Amino acid sequence: MKRLRLEAAARAAGRVRLPGSKSISNRALLLAALAHGQTRFSGLLDAEDTRVMRAALARLGVRIEQDRVRGCGGAIPVREAELDLANAGTALRPLAAVLALSGGRYRLSGSARMHERPVGDLVEALHACGAAIDWLGRPGYPPLAIGPGHISLVRPLRVRADLSSQYLSALLMALPVAGGGTVEVEGEIVSEPYVALTMALMARFGVHVEREGGRYRVPSGPYRSPGFLAVEGDASAASYFLAAGAVGGGPVRVEGVGRDSVQGDVRFLDVLAAAGAQVSAGEDWLEAASAARRLRAFDLDLNAIPDAAMTAAVLALFADGPCAVRNVANWRIKESDRIAAMASGLRELGAEVEERRDGVR
Repeated sequence: MKRLRLEAAARAAGRVRLPGSKSISNRALLLAALAHGQTRFSGLLDAEDTRVMRAALARLGVRIEQDRVRGCGGAIPVREAELDLANAGTALRPLAAVLALSGGRYRLSGSARMHERPVGDLVEALHACGAAIDWLGRPGYPPLAIGPGHISLVRPLRVRADLSSQYLSALLMALPVAGGGTVEVEGEIVSEPYVALTMALMARFGVHVEREGGRYRVPSGPYRSPGFLAVEGDASAASYFLAAGAVGGGPVRVEGVGRDSVQGDVRFLDVLAAAGAQVSAGEDWLEAASAARRLRAFDLDLNAIPDAAMTAAVLALFADGPCAVRNVANWRIKESDRIAAMASGLRELGAEVEERRDGVR
């Protein structure tokens, strides 16, 4: 095992320009591929998940260059393909929904870790509308075989979203190219701000979803390119630097994402404020600092921001008492490897980490 030695620092301060948001980048790439017209991007993230999405779209016949995507107008050009989606859940789940409603034949697989990440609730919802999807391994998990189905969207699609909001987002993005329809959510929606992000991006491509409680009405497409789309900096990544500003005195300013961001993880500023940090925000920046030697202990429900909640768990090491991070049970499904590594690291640092059914306390 390689070890990286970090010397103690008396202060953390400065400015950081963030990389593009993964959640926005992969959603926008898919919507641009399905749209009429060409979309030019700035700020697209270059990372494994986006490379996987780019490669999958290219294999499906979409013309995609470094910062440009020429949409296929809702009709997937390649009708039969095998796609290796590595560990990119932001690629596999929406592609599974889109391809299941497209009438072609496809096989979707990924890494060994991806084959442990459940998609049963999404596939069950698609089965109910006549999609032909078979399990190639353990039922409820990838890999998947998709064939031409007998699709009927007259009745609402019902889906659970208490394990992952990506199931709901996948259905919302897929329905416009299949003629539109209604999605009804059963129970709680975890990470709900990501669904709002999906709807905001769909609106940029000309499709406006109407929501009434747990019911989402999705109109028929087509998607239409906005021509140009600037991708915000990654608000989840921002949490690391903002936490450093709170712990190390600061100020630390992150640039590329601001107070009006469509990303839910900008709410991490509320976590820092609850811990006693000084926070501020502008149109294109967020900032954190602290004059106190120790932060205040906090007890917070962070169901809406499970990614940034991991940063909050580390932040607790610098609080003046016990802290609780609640209602993030989907960590075990979404990021079990990262959670195990983080818990191990925290224990080595002498922190008491007790796993609970409803999250980590």
